[in-house]
Amino acid sequence: MTTQHLLDDRRHARLRPLANKVPEVTAWFWIIKVLTTGMGETASDLLARLLGPIPAVALGGLALVSSLAVQFAVRRHIAWVYWTAVVMVSVFGTMAADVLHVGLGVSYAVSTPLFLAALAAVFAIWYASERTLSIHGIHTRRREAFYWAAVLATFALGTAAGDLTATAGLGYLGSVVLFAAAICVPALAHRWAGLNAVAAFWSAYVITRPLGASLADWMAVGRTRGGLALGLEPVTVAWTVAILAFVAYLAASQRDRPGRVAA
Repeated sequence: MTTQHLLDDRRHARLRPLANKVPEVTAWFWIIKVLTTGMGETASDLLARLLGPIPAVALGGLALVSSLAVQFAVRRHIAWVYWTAVVMVSVFGTMAADVLHVGLGVSYAVSTPLFLAALAAVFAIWYASERTLSIHGIHTRRREAFYWAAVLATFALGTAAGDLTATAGLGYLGSVVLFAAAICVPALAHRWAGLNAVAAFWSAYVITRPLGASLADWMAVGRTRGGLALGLEPVTVAWTVAILAFVAYLAASQRDRPGRVAA
């Protein structure tokens, strides 16, 4: 085969549509999503305590870029690759919200609407470009870039929103109850009120972040703050083990393979 043929083959491979790289949305998807949000919350706090805020953010940013580079490099959904990227987005999204609050002194009452505006901007640009926000059509590099930009924005927004409710008087357990009730609303609205499936998905996706983060914080923080006082290390390790177990199951069973369940 000539050099020109090799170059042509590589060019055609780049131009071929990708297989959809977002897993099928099943109960397993939501369970792991909530686990990654909680693990990202406590892991971020743990890294900041052990390494200091600046080294922790630098390490988190490097891990995020590396994991997304691998995710973009593969041409189909691979459970380990996808969920590693989600975990890194979770850790770094928490850091982004915390940097604004702790490092720059921006209150959660201000950062929450800022992140909401950022997410709305991502959705607006995505829709203007692609005419859809559906995760069932993530089969081009551009759509994949929009998807991950939206995911990062949802994590930062959810972190800020969860901390806002926790520090505004509800506490961590109260926030868990609030967001556990809130996450049922999109599902019920989709089932009984005709809410668009795409809108229902992204609404629930945003809410999983403060739900998981509030639950993990409640388990980790001291009793004086209304928590169970289990500590950052045990909670981070326990949630990480749970994530690994569920992802290993999906990798082996392929139950999250895109298109396996009718959309």
